[in-house]
Amino acid sequence: MGGNCKPMELILGKKFKLVVWERVIVTMRPGEIAEFTCDSKHTSLYPLVSQSLRNISVGKDPLEGQRHCCGIAQIHSHHSLGHKDLDQLQANPQPLVFSIELLKVLPPGTYELDIWAMTDEQKLQFVPQIHEEGNQLFKEGKIKEASEKYYNGIACLKNLQMKEHPGEESWIKLDHMVTPLLLNYCQCMLQMGQYYDVIEHCSALIFKYEDNLKAYYKRAKAHAAVWNEKEARADFAKVLELDPTLRSSVTKELHAMEERIRKKEQEEKGRYKGIFNFGSTTATATTG
Repeated sequence: MGGNCKPMELILGKKFKLVVWERVIVTMRPGEIAEFTCDSKHTSLYPLVSQSLRNISVGKDPLEGQRHCCGIAQIHSHHSLGHKDLDQLQANPQPLVFSIELLKVLPPGTYELDIWAMTDEQKLQFVPQIHEEGNQLFKEGKIKEASEKYYNGIACLKNLQMKEHPGEESWIKLDHMVTPLLLNYCQCMLQMGQYYDVIEHCSALIFKYEDNLKAYYKRAKAHAAVWNEKEARADFAKVLELDPTLRSSVTKELHAMEERIRKKEQEEKGRYKGIFNFGSTTATATTG
């Protein structure tokens, strides 16, 4: 649904809010498509479930917009779910018809949880694992796959940060865990030619951590790649200020940038050469 074409996954026996779905699904066989008419007493929590699924489909936290109370309490509150159709259904529960296609059934122990379905503890345990997987993929030259691993690790930590107050010790600790993942992600973006993404992410890091050497270095390379010579030189100068031992590497990067600029200027001169030299012969008129 929404922008996410991935089928919904339901883990049986995990106290899913819409219990009736578990009851009907266990009567189905893989590949079967069936319709079930459910009385309103079984569908009162559907608006909350639908809201969560819509959030997931656009990459949001499934609990975003929901109050910290039980589902029944939310149903009887006047809190909007952010969708007019769900608000109407929440105010006036009614029987619903669900059309379900059961694609496949996975045996116990083989299912890999999506990030949104993990507990906070599972997310914290997942981050080091996915970080290492990203590093291994990067070493193998699988840059796109590595970037996806880093991105998922960042998503885990950002989700946990949303539950903390910015600036508090727990929030800062999570942010420090985000930083190396984000820098690795930016390295992937550099190699994939997504230079403006690198500039944006590194600028955000520098705003929070003014002495982050790697963020300056990566941003400098991204600026150089998109012809922002002034900005690139400023960032490379900051790199040398933070670590003078990198002078050789910075000099090499600057020479590469200058050579690219020189070639670009030569190409532009060649492209426009002769534009102002056309039709130079003088026309003459004769009279008799």
